[in-house]
Amino acid sequence: MTTMNVKQRTIKSTIIISGVGLHTGKPVTMTLKPAPEHHWYRFRRVDLENQPTILVDADNVSDTSRGTTISQNGASVSTIEHLMAALVGLQIDNVLIDIDGPEVPIMDGSSAPFVKAIEQTGYIDQGADRDYYEIPHNIHHTEPDRKVEMVAMPLDGYRFTCMIDFNSPVLGSQHASISGIDEFSKDIASSRTFCFLHELEMLLQNNLIKGGDLNNAIVVVDKEVSKDELRHLAKLFNREDIDVAKEGILDNIELRHQNEPARHKLLDMIGDLALVGRPIKGHIMAARPGHAANVSFAKKIKAQIKKEKSRKYIKIYDPNMPPLYDTVQIMKILPHRQPFLMVDKILELTKAHVVGLKNVTMNEDLFMGHFPGAPVFPGVLQIEAMAQTGGILVLSTVADPENYLTLFLKIENARFKAQVNPGDTIIFRCDLLEPIRRGIAQMKGIGMVGEKIVVEAELMAQIVKVKESQAS
Repeated sequence: MTTMNVKQRTIKSTIIISGVGLHTGKPVTMTLKPAPEHHWYRFRRVDLENQPTILVDADNVSDTSRGTTISQNGASVSTIEHLMAALVGLQIDNVLIDIDGPEVPIMDGSSAPFVKAIEQTGYIDQGADRDYYEIPHNIHHTEPDRKVEMVAMPLDGYRFTCMIDFNSPVLGSQHASISGIDEFSKDIASSRTFCFLHELEMLLQNNLIKGGDLNNAIVVVDKEVSKDELRHLAKLFNREDIDVAKEGILDNIELRHQNEPARHKLLDMIGDLALVGRPIKGHIMAARPGHAANVSFAKKIKAQIKKEKSRKYIKIYDPNMPPLYDTVQIMKILPHRQPFLMVDKILELTKAHVVGLKNVTMNEDLFMGHFPGAPVFPGVLQIEAMAQTGGILVLSTVADPENYLTLFLKIENARFKAQVNPGDTIIFRCDLLEPIRRGIAQMKGIGMVGEKIVVEAELMAQIVKVKESQAS
C-alpha cells in the first residue's frame, strides 16, 4: 500500500460528544473542532481560567496508572487513549478538542462511539501533505520485569500485531492484528476496555471508577466468587443480579470478539502512539503492552525523530563561497566588535535558519592564555559564536536591527563533540524550532568543522530595544 502525497485531514464541522468520566464519574462534554494544517491534536480546557491548551505529545504525559494523562500549562486531561485511537484510526491529522472537565468520557469503553460521530460528520482534505514518520530501522523497547517487548520496523504502510498474556486461565494468551490502518474502524474500534475482578474491587475501595457502570468494561473473573460477593457487586452497580458467564467474565455483557481484550490492547497502543506527534508508517509488534510501556516506546520513537531532524541540518558548506554578509555588513547588525565579534561571514539567511562562519586563527588574543602549549578554541566561545550567528537570524526579523540587541535567556543540551584548534573554520547553522513569538526565539544550533559536528546546543533568545536593555 502506498501513501505518497496523501493530504492532511481535519473534520468537516464541529462534533459534540457528552458522557461521564470513568474515574471521576462527572458529566463531561467534548467539542471536536476543525483545526489548521500541522496543528495535530490539542485539548483545550474550556472550564478553566484562560482556557489552557494541552498538546498530545509524549513529553506532556504526566500519569499512566489507569490510562494516559497529559498535562501542560497547568491543566490536565486523562483517559485520552480511546479518542486518540479513533482519530488515528480514521486518519484525521488536525483537531482541536474543547473539553469542560479533566477526563475524556468513557462512553462504552471503546473507540466506537467516537468513530461513529466522526464518520457521521466526515472529514476534509487540507492543502499540506500528511507528515508521516517512516520508521527507518528497527526501534526496540523492552521491560524485562514486565516481560514487555516492542519493536517498530520499516514498512510502507501501517501494520500492527499485539499479544497479551496475563498468566490467567480465563484469558490465556491472545493475539490481535491489523494489516492496514483502514481496518481499525471495523475490526478494532468496538473492543472495550477490560479489568480483572480483583482490580475492580481495589478500584472501588479506593473510590475510583465512579463512572463505571459495568456497561463499559469487560470484567474478567480470575478467582472463586461467592454468591454474596456477586450480590454486593450488583448492589454497587445498581443491578438486580450478576453472575459469571462460561467465558469466565461477569455476565453483564457479551464479548464482541473472542479476543476482545487483545484487540483493546492494540486499540490502546494505537491511541498512545499518537503521542509521537505524527502519523507513523511502519510495522509495530508488541508483547504485553501497557500505557507506561506505550508512552516509553512513543518517547523512543520521538527521540529518533529528533535525532534525524538534527541530522537534516547537516549540510556541507563551502567556506570560500561568496558570503551574503561580510564582516563589515555583520557589524551593521550586531553590536559586537573585535576582539569579541565571533562571526566573520554569513553564508545563508532565510526566515527559519542562518549559516555563519568563524575562522579560528592562532593570532587571536585568547590563545596567549588558554592552553598556550596546546591551543584549543574554548567551548564557551563556540557557544558565543553560535549565539551571535543566531542573533543575525533573530535581528533579521526587525526593520532597524541596529536599534535592537539579542539577549540570550537559556542554553540547553550543549554538547562539545570534538576539539577546535587554530586553523579550523567553524560553520554554524541555527534553525528556529518554532516561530518567533513576543520577541522570543528558540533555536537549534550546530557547529561543524568540515563534515564533523564539533558543537551543538539549543538556544533561547529575546529581542530587546537598546534603550530598554540600558534601562534594565
